[in-house]
Amino acid sequence: MKHSQVITTVLSPLAENPQQAYMSNLLQVADILQWILDQTGPATVKMASFSISEEFLRRLFFIEKSGLIKDIDIILDFKATNKTLILWPFIAQTVRNCYLASSHAKILLVGNDHWTVSVVMSQNLTRGNRFESGFISTSPEVFATLSEQVNYVISNQSVPFHEVFSQKIGKN
Repeated sequence: MKHSQVITTVLSPLAENPQQAYMSNLLQVADILQWILDQTGPATVKMASFSISEEFLRRLFFIEKSGLIKDIDIILDFKATNKTLILWPFIAQTVRNCYLASSHAKILLVGNDHWTVSVVMSQNLTRGNRFESGFISTSPEVFATLSEQVNYVISNQSVPFHEVFSQKIGKN
């Protein structure tokens, strides 16, 4: 079964159900992101996660290549830096800005002129077959609150990984 068919067994269209929760072992974060963008059209994306995987980045690469992502920022945790370093070449080609912070949050924000979609979830930006849970909201208030908090972490509590890694490479 295709991802688009699987997701409809767990989630309803955003226009029909603007607040929905799920607990499933059928969905991955990339599935949810694709599903949201298929409904919203091109949008800006912000994500926070403890870690990221090559499988997720591969899906993100193709979603971005389709033109549905206008801009993307990701916050990852400092403790996952070794894994992040290994994936750096792929991250650098897929993600505009990657930040490192002391963060265990798992948040997905998708917004454009017509939509504000917030997802608070248990899954990292990885691939797994565990039961994961999440809450999806199209509430502008929820989106504004989470956006403000993510922006605060980016501006005041994070290290811009692109800059730090580029400087390190340039000095060698």
